[in-house]
Amino acid sequence: MSAYRERVHRTGAARSTVLRTVGRRERRSHLTAPRVPTVGIDIGGTKVMAGVVDPDGHILEQLRTETPDKSKSPKVVEDTIVELVLDLSERHDVHAVGIGAAGWVDADRSRVLFAPHLSWRDEPLRDRLSERLLVPVMVDNDANTAAWAEWRFGAGRGEDHLVMITLGTGIGGAILEDGQVKRGRWGVAGEFGHMQVVPGGHRCACGNRGCWEQYSSGNALVREARELAAAESPVAYGLIDRVGGQVGDITGPLITELARSGDAMCVELFQDIGHWLGVGIANLAAALDPSCFVIGGGVSAADDLLITPARDAFRRTLTGRGYRPEARIVRAELGPEAGMVGAADLARLVARRFRRTNRRRVERFERGPFQTLLTPRGRAEDER
Repeated sequence: MSAYRERVHRTGAARSTVLRTVGRRERRSHLTAPRVPTVGIDIGGTKVMAGVVDPDGHILEQLRTETPDKSKSPKVVEDTIVELVLDLSERHDVHAVGIGAAGWVDADRSRVLFAPHLSWRDEPLRDRLSERLLVPVMVDNDANTAAWAEWRFGAGRGEDHLVMITLGTGIGGAILEDGQVKRGRWGVAGEFGHMQVVPGGHRCACGNRGCWEQYSSGNALVREARELAAAESPVAYGLIDRVGGQVGDITGPLITELARSGDAMCVELFQDIGHWLGVGIANLAAALDPSCFVIGGGVSAADDLLITPARDAFRRTLTGRGYRPEARIVRAELGPEAGMVGAADLARLVARRFRRTNRRRVERFERGPFQTLLTPRGRAEDER
């Protein structure tokens, strides 16, 4: 075993301590964290996005691949992550890796407790990746990493109390106060999509009825459009003609395109989900009282078609309206790369104690596709 590998094993406990306590240092540490490139990984149900990000939030290089089928073992997804990092490390000096996972991550940011679109159940993702990549690894919920990116580099800059809402297939969210992500006692805070807003309403995949994401999400938008089309409603004729009568071909991006072109039914659908978005935001304002709500995720691409009715509903349903300051509601600025950028930036915090003059990079090992080895120069320096 090389001297570097021995050191990795000897300092494993110390590294875990750094990762456990980094949350308490987020606000002050991001200003003094090493200005080095790190890799951010955003893992969703359909894609894995990886990129090298500099200290100013600029993406130096980006890779994307499909998420392996969820019926496969967790190792298949892990192999995909490692391969992407190794590919990027051939052209960039990798100091740390941040993972934004679509699932519940424990308070220590080491294990994925549950991922609805992947076969991760209490998966020790951080430790397994750290062993293979030999650089510090940070794991967090993807909404937390996106919110961090928007606070650092996007629509939430300068805000001390920020809530992010991510609208995609469902609804995710995150809370930042005084420059620190609020993860809750068990690490799973921010699951706003499963607040019940309609008692006895639509059944949700979580097992309950009437959850917020059943009324304001990509799934809600497509469900309502398909129901109208399947009923051959006169107001849906434009949409029916566009898909040639194939109701299953109706998608969120298509509804957005038609709404932008003035299709009355598609505009009305966005008004409906925008209304429910505003109602849910008003509930969150009553509980959390932030200064700003940042709306991200794929559905937010509709921009004012969604944001305007959300603001209107927010003002109509906000408790104490007229007698309290109103939080701003703005669209996220960083787009689909927010989770990746935020994961990379948070990883820079755990890299601070491991900075060296000539940081080793991970490389492919000739005897196997996913093993790693120090560069000859790096190994020689370490063993010296």
